[in-house]
Amino acid sequence: MKRLISFCITVSTLALAGCGKESDELPVDGRDFDGVGYSAPSPYTGKVIDGYLNRARVWLDMDGDSQYTGGAVELELSSGRTITLPGGEPTAMSGPGGVFSLDVSGLALDPAVGPDIDPRNYPLYAVALPGKTLEETGAGDLAVARAYLLSASPGVRNITPLTTLARYRRLAGLGSLLESSGTLATSLAGMNLLKDYVLAGDDRAHAYARALARFMASQIPDAYNAALSASDSDGTERYLSPQAVFLLGVSLVQNADEVIAVVDTAAQGNYATVDPDALVLPEVPLALSDPMLLTSQTVYAEPERTDTLPANRSDLAVSAHLVFDYAEDGRLMSVSAEGCLAPSMPELARLIGVSGYPARLDTQWLPAASLSPQSAVSYGVDGVDERLLFDWQNRRIYFETTTTCHDHEGVQAGSSELGGNPEITYSWSMQDGSLEALVAEIPRAGGVVTRSLIPATLNAEPGFPGYRLLEEGVEQAALTFTGPVEPCTPDPEAASVGQAVTATQPYLFTGHEPQPTGFTGLALEFDRRNGLNRPLRFGFLDPVTASLNRVDSEGDFEWVLYYPDANSPALQEGAENLITQAYLKGYGGERRCGRAFEDVPSGVYARVSYGYQNLSDYLIGLLE
Repeated sequence: MKRLISFCITVSTLALAGCGKESDELPVDGRDFDGVGYSAPSPYTGKVIDGYLNRARVWLDMDGDSQYTGGAVELELSSGRTITLPGGEPTAMSGPGGVFSLDVSGLALDPAVGPDIDPRNYPLYAVALPGKTLEETGAGDLAVARAYLLSASPGVRNITPLTTLARYRRLAGLGSLLESSGTLATSLAGMNLLKDYVLAGDDRAHAYARALARFMASQIPDAYNAALSASDSDGTERYLSPQAVFLLGVSLVQNADEVIAVVDTAAQGNYATVDPDALVLPEVPLALSDPMLLTSQTVYAEPERTDTLPANRSDLAVSAHLVFDYAEDGRLMSVSAEGCLAPSMPELARLIGVSGYPARLDTQWLPAASLSPQSAVSYGVDGVDERLLFDWQNRRIYFETTTTCHDHEGVQAGSSELGGNPEITYSWSMQDGSLEALVAEIPRAGGVVTRSLIPATLNAEPGFPGYRLLEEGVEQAALTFTGPVEPCTPDPEAASVGQAVTATQPYLFTGHEPQPTGFTGLALEFDRRNGLNRPLRFGFLDPVTASLNRVDSEGDFEWVLYYPDANSPALQEGAENLITQAYLKGYGGERRCGRAFEDVPSGVYARVSYGYQNLSDYLIGLLE
């Protein structure tokens, strides 16, 4: 499995050109405009090419937001002085031969203000308008069927699918294809990605470009495509965010090798015969909202100074590290662990309820931790020891392990390597769009044991269903909410603290009789101030974990959850309800609503630390 890498670009820095810094110097790599001088106010000219594209909207992206900006545009000069360009970003429609000519006379400045603004310092964009933009082909002019967005790095005046690929590779910090290896580099070896391949008669480059354009068009949102198709659209409509445009570019980079491989297979050496409309290209949905996603968890559940749990939280060493892998639309595809997982059927049910998209849950993944001493042993050896694999199309989840962490649960590893028959196969059924039942099948020597989760929806909040757990049809435990969420007024001293209990929801946890004496007064606690939706504390019974030799417990536990300071001005948008730290401790009994939430506990069974990334950052990490 690919590990995430360290990289320097984020979408917020795109306006500053990002870590693959876009050069403001004239090129030296053979593009058509090498050595052409520029002096304002001469028009800034170039071409838009898939085949030559007539009637495409072109603009110079001077404010770095990847969309056309009309009206006044503010720019900061190298001197630090801010100026206003009243005419907006230079823009034009391309004409025959794909030629465009931008009026850049507005970039000429009074010498007292500063030197004239050089358009070569800014990237170009072009959007093909469905039903309006005409692609010039050997069979005549053909209207573009679906919109797509093209770009070119500063100083490059051909705007093509290949210049778009080259630009976003640099923005992602990947550098030139000449500096890389792999199938994409092999296919594009010796090809100038910045040239006019139509003029050069380069059938291979032309075939690649047309296929890449089709792929890009497949990812344009339907609503944006419809807006550009409207009779009064001229391509200046603002629809995509900078994050969305960046994700489109990253996805192009990520999938270009597969697209080009399809072209190579179809061509069989004769690229002039390739029909891009007949190619079966990858279909890759994207989450253009660029959600914040949980990408890692580190579990601390190995006591260093004692042989038992609980222990002082500062005495706990790492026992597992989890990595969460996603598709390009933000759907969870796997969870891999160095050390041991603690698969939770209620948590899998929550994920199934949102079709595998954690970002649709305010709190994406509630904590779980294996307290088996074998987790730290496995973590100490390099490599992935356990994983969950999600097959959403076939409604299956597979749990694989090479460890002995789950022997006490009746789940035993069938192999010392991953990739064989899974140790647990989960499947589920839906009714009226909601989860009907989640079933776990666990193979054992005497046959397959079946465990089931049935949702209990009475009084349940979205994302927090109750449930019944059964084994071979016999109920083992159940969580049922006995009333709705009830808000309360925070104490005066709790009103402005980082976390406060401002709502509770009572519930019963039945099963595992006899229950510990103090396991009463159960309530899910929330902080719901100012639009927050943060679960803070919930108790549960787990006699199987309590049966481990080193665990000192009667089986009653609770998770307490901690979040970023809601009052901090540095709180990142989208992170308001994302857990940063979670602690597993003994159940603390009934508590009063309205109080300031307790400080981090000292004596705990486990601590779980969460790590997040925006989807765009995560995808860049996979490109390395």
